[in-house]
Amino acid sequence: MNWDVFLAPYSQVVEELKVKLKGMRAQFEFESRQSPIEFITGRVKPIASIEEKVKKKKITLDQIEGKIQDIAGIRVVCQFVDDIYTVVDMLRSREDLKIIEEKDYIHHKKKSGYRSFHMIIEYPVETIHGVKMVIAEIQIRTMAMNFWATNEHSLNYKYEGQIPQQIKARLQGAAEAAFKLDEEMSKIKHEVQEAQRIFHRK
Repeated sequence: MNWDVFLAPYSQVVEELKVKLKGMRAQFEFESRQSPIEFITGRVKPIASIEEKVKKKKITLDQIEGKIQDIAGIRVVCQFVDDIYTVVDMLRSREDLKIIEEKDYIHHKKKSGYRSFHMIIEYPVETIHGVKMVIAEIQIRTMAMNFWATNEHSLNYKYEGQIPQQIKARLQGAAEAAFKLDEEMSKIKHEVQEAQRIFHRK
């Protein structure tokens, strides 16, 4: 397989979605309103990770496009939990992408303690051969959820998915602490936002 050719549309999806989401963030700022989006990152899954997933899922290379949904990944990080659902609603109303599936791991957290909102979308990419529909994943989470998930991902990598029970228990405790932080900050959201507005005016 020519990976450069195969992954080119996915890179295009990541770059275009980053620009559009940053545009949404800027619009809020131009209107002097608090943006629900703190920052946006994106990546195309490394080839080694795709190959690993192919083995794990026991699929053939020509099944990759339909069976692996996170080759193109966008992460939207918000300050507050309810900002996540504001972003979700905005994405639902867009006409330049089609939502295939939604997974709410905030109200239905994973056993590990992982929380995030996932959207699997189909996005049209203009290629030299015409329009190609590309599947991508958008993850929307708070800064606390992102901090936890980043560290859990590193530990999973270190222990090859077999995190020792003692560390797992600590991670679960940390996930609950992170969510408690989100809940407490939500209670003073308007105070925080007002303080940020005053700070930016100065």
